[in-house]
Parts: sequence; structure tokens; C-alpha cells
Amino acid sequence: MPAANAPRASRRPRAARTAPPLGSLTQAAHRESALCGHCGSERVTQLSMSLTDGTPVQFVSCHVCEERTWNSAGGPLTVDGVLERTRKQ
Repeated sequence: MPAANAPRASRRPRAARTAPPLGSLTQAAHRESALCGHCGSERVTQLSMSLTDGTPVQFVSCHVCEERTWNSAGGPLTVDGVLERTRKQ
């Protein structure tokens, strides 16, 4: 156990991450232009997220045809692929 008067080890500050610009689900002028890969509709919700295993993905859900896709740097993921990556070890 360190002595009561011993200085604490300094922590390195975390590198600041630049957040992507926020969009809007209600104001079309503030939305990013995303399209449904299935029907081509612009009425989609797009979210950036990280799966449990750390894989960054773009989730796109279409309000017209209800298609849902998860796109990673390696290409689109199947539902089974997403479920496999989100299982806790």
C-alpha cells in the first residue's frame, strides 16, 4: 500500500475524440443524406454504434420497407453476424 504522503501517479488525459455532426430525425434540412439500400427511400434512421466486440457499425433502418442493415468497414453484416459479435464472452 502506498504511503499516505506519496504523490499519486499522474494519469494521461484521454485523447479528445471529434464527434460527428448531429443529425435530426424531425427536420429534413438537418439530416445526413442516407438512402435505404433496399428500396432507395430517404426515410431512414441512421445510427453509429459499436457492437459488444468493439466493431464500429452504421445501423440503417428504413421507415418505408422496414429493411435494417449494419455496415462495418469490412462491408455489410448479416443479422447472424451482428448477433455473434454482440454475445458476451
